[in-house]
Amino acid sequence: MNEPFLLRPAYKDYLWGGRRLKDDFGKDTDLSPLAESWECSTHPDGESVASGGNHDGEALSQVMKENPGYMGRHPLSFGLPPGQLPVLVKLIDAAARLSVQVHPSDDYAREHEGGRLGKTEMWYVLDAGKDAELAYGFLHDMDRELLERAAGDGTLLNHLQYMGVKKNDVFFLPAGTVHALGTGTLVAEIQENSNLTYRLYDYGRKDREGRQRPLHLRRALEAADLRAAVHPRQPMRVLRYEPGFAAELLCRCRYFQTERILLNTERVRRMAALQTGYGTFNVLLCTNGCGVLYWDGGMIPFFKGDSIFVPASSVLCRLHGKAQMLRVSC
Repeated sequence: MNEPFLLRPAYKDYLWGGRRLKDDFGKDTDLSPLAESWECSTHPDGESVASGGNHDGEALSQVMKENPGYMGRHPLSFGLPPGQLPVLVKLIDAAARLSVQVHPSDDYAREHEGGRLGKTEMWYVLDAGKDAELAYGFLHDMDRELLERAAGDGTLLNHLQYMGVKKNDVFFLPAGTVHALGTGTLVAEIQENSNLTYRLYDYGRKDREGRQRPLHLRRALEAADLRAAVHPRQPMRVLRYEPGFAAELLCRCRYFQTERILLNTERVRRMAALQTGYGTFNVLLCTNGCGVLYWDGGMIPFFKGDSIFVPASSVLCRLHGKAQMLRVSC
């Protein structure tokens, strides 16, 4: 019987992280600063672990390897190594600005990174400071010579397109988009299952050992989209209502689909049905509030910051509580 289970994330202490994943989401780790929690990950650089249920304590990749039916039959599931999911779901606390960076396309990664996946991603902004911003692509067309010179002499920032960021914003970043997440931004990131990042510029920062953080100029220059970027607009979002439940589509691309769920069954006599659908697995990330996921013979209480893996062809589940969640599928 395909039953849902909680996930225990992997944590990353990159130097630009802060405390909000601990303070706001109850993440329990000694790492400081805490930059990222990899909520649903089969990536070898940081794996999630099943918590509770039939797979308690097993790495998620091992669970998937032993139960390939949990993946479903989405086209992205074919051709992946055994046990690997096509997506990775993160929480990110940018207490300081991230490097100016770019991720490769699938084609580039296959050719130059040993057949690995590229990295298209999206950000859903959970919170942002008053002056929070991000860099998204170039203000004007670039060429490799100009980009290399600007990355070397510190003028790269003058060529980037900046925009303000506020809570509840959505940004889609195709592979090849040069970008940088700004200070004071808390986001959920949904991405391809990849950890390939090429740094173009890092403000001269040093690591804990006092060494300059490495750049990846050659690969970044090859992978970057050098055209002027279109200013990203917020997608049209329409809430779909059912008793005790509403949902809106945030992003749909060939790699993943992300919806926001608004759950409020406090004054509804019947619980909200969780329609997984899509013939694939779902990941539920609770971004606010709390509730309970029920099925015949089991239940999972969940709280802000919890992530639940719902296998393809799962038992029929229902939700009760007052919460906001992201639902990720392929």
